[in-house]
Amino acid sequence: MSPADVTALLVHLSDRDVSILQSISAHRLLTTAHIRRLHFARGHASLGAAAGAVMRVLTRLEAKNLVARLARRIGGVRAGSSGITWQLGATGERLIRTMEGKKYRRRFIEPGTAFAAHTLATAELAVTLRELDQAGDLEVTTIETEPSCWRSFTGPHGTLEWLKPDLFAITVSGDFEDHWYLEADLATEHPTVVVRKAKAYQRYAATGGYQARHGLFPAVGWVVPDAARRRALSTAFAADPAIQRDLFQVVTTAEFKQLMASGAPGPPTVAEPAPHTQLLTPKGGTP
Repeated sequence: MSPADVTALLVHLSDRDVSILQSISAHRLLTTAHIRRLHFARGHASLGAAAGAVMRVLTRLEAKNLVARLARRIGGVRAGSSGITWQLGATGERLIRTMEGKKYRRRFIEPGTAFAAHTLATAELAVTLRELDQAGDLEVTTIETEPSCWRSFTGPHGTLEWLKPDLFAITVSGDFEDHWYLEADLATEHPTVVVRKAKAYQRYAATGGYQARHGLFPAVGWVVPDAARRRALSTAFAADPAIQRDLFQVVTTAEFKQLMASGAPGPPTVAEPAPHTQLLTPKGGTP
């Protein structure tokens, strides 16, 4: 897409249209409800009015091949338009790629069920953070999605390793900021797999690279569907003496807002991690 093509297309798009495309690009997949919460949260008399407005905009963008809907709805047919999942269309992908100066082309095909579910669960965490920011419960200064939030490092045996969080965030509350790596867990992996990833976080922390730049290492939060999964992961962490338990938090999706807004975990249960011990740094740090 040439600069002239971009200019011609942008003439017919509002700032909100472009923001919607950028959000879908960043998260790869978003539901109609996600887009409504991100871009139509204000200025409408009711939730129904906002829902109607977002569908009118998305239908218009779809007609221009800027966005494309997935065949399967989240929550089935009864979910209505809120359950429609969107990704960039071919024209939208070229537009955003040209605007952001990206050279590689991302192929947009119908994703598998497991990939879509995990991608949307991660997007839900990011959208929730934005809502907490809008409500004034905290300030979100940084959100990095995959693969921007991935980190490479040299392991203890001199080999190149990759740490692949689902999400990275920096939030500010009062005079302090919290750094977070977040994992959207859907209880689809055995706890031993999660423990292995926790140890990858510890190997990355052991390099000292992040601490040298920021004076701290981020807390790592696993956000799980229910209390049973929380107990399973917490028990697995507690059973492995190599796990540094104060580095990790395990909370349910219902407890996620509390964790992010107050920096405190949900109500303790059997084999829960130690109380929240995330390091703090004065407001104004950089990611």
